[in-house]
Amino acid sequence: MKATISMESLWQTIQTLSLSNRKWLAAKLQDDINREQENRISKEELLAAIDTGLKEVKMKQEGKIKTVSAREFLKELKDESQN
Repeated sequence: MKATISMESLWQTIQTLSLSNRKWLAAKLQDDINREQENRISKEELLAAIDTGLKEVKMKQEGKIKTVSAREFLKELKDESQN
């Protein structure tokens, strides 16, 4: 069974906690926020990755680099992980 609670009710419940429990909760929430921020990619990083990918596609079309298929790439990864 799922229960729903309003943000106001949640806040009132949090206010009834002891100081040490509120500090514990705050630390857990901050840890969660920090983990999420670490996993995010910035706009600049995303644009740089797209730019790099497009340049590689152009180089492939011009015959300047050799690429492998996704299957070959996955096989190489599998082979490397077994060594």
